[in-house]
Amino acid sequence: MAATIIPLIALAVIVVVLGATLRATLRKPGPASAAQVSDGEARVRAYGLVLRDKLDRALFGPVLAGQVWDRVMTCQVGEGLIHEFHRDFCGHGLIRTEAGIKLCDILDGYHPGEAIAEWRSREAFAAFFAEQSDYSCSGWDEGSPVFFTSDEWHRNNQRLTREKLLRFLAGPLPA
Repeated sequence: MAATIIPLIALAVIVVVLGATLRATLRKPGPASAAQVSDGEARVRAYGLVLRDKLDRALFGPVLAGQVWDRVMTCQVGEGLIHEFHRDFCGHGLIRTEAGIKLCDILDGYHPGEAIAEWRSREAFAAFFAEQSDYSCSGWDEGSPVFFTSDEWHRNNQRLTREKLLRFLAGPLPA
């Protein structure tokens, strides 16, 4: 009897595995057509525009800008406002330098890139950032050449915002 049952069980297992494999193979979508890829890119662009239109355009103002300068200047040289800590591109940061503060790309959660802009005095920094907003810092504002980019991937991608500046000010003081 075992000689009959064991082969039947083995056959049933084989049939189930083959059936599952065939079902999975038949359900797999084929390679995306150019129209599907184009449609996906169009949706991403459209969503980017929706997010752009939600960005706050209220200026940061001189008080917030001055407070950010004061706080960054309490950091050690090479450190400052870094709001993302992960691999690869982490957005913009404000890093203390020997001479003042630089705006730069942050890579791999720590490594400051080359300066996009630099300020050597509180007055110059505060005057610049007082006139910025979430929108201008996002890279969408052609009237803000320091931040503007035509690269869709960099627009509004981990950029400085009022919320990030306030979170930096509220955080623990550097050691």
